[in-house]
Amino acid sequence: MKAKNHKKDWLANGHGVYTQLFDEKEFFEMASHTPNIVVLFYRTGNQGCRIMDWHLNILAAKHLEAKFCKLNIERAGFLQKRLRIEVIPEILLVKDSMTADFVVGFQELDNFVAFSTEMLECRIARSGTISYTGDLSKSSDVKRILG
Repeated sequence: MKAKNHKKDWLANGHGVYTQLFDEKEFFEMASHTPNIVVLFYRTGNQGCRIMDWHLNILAAKHLEAKFCKLNIERAGFLQKRLRIEVIPEILLVKDSMTADFVVGFQELDNFVAFSTEMLECRIARSGTISYTGDLSKSSDVKRILG
């Protein structure tokens, strides 16, 4: 029963969809009432950002426990400086309203743009922002991430 209530609340708060944030102000408003966030900092026209975008869209529908969104780095000057974002794409992972981790470019994904969605899912789950329920013993991609 409790899990159903969480799911209903999450869906009512916009979880389950991958959303575009207009600017930093919208990010801070969302962050003030959303404890678990996966946010992609991207730049328009960047091929790597399009790849991350595709995977995060899939994961947003699967992981209602976190809010998935993206923010154009050109509209996030304060966050870029504060979080020292130098590589795009970069994913900020927020757990219980605290910065938990970052996924910087493709460094932890074998520097390879053809990684699996499961590989990114597992990497995000390491932060505690989402739950990973896959079978780790069957995925060579995931084994590389976990080491």
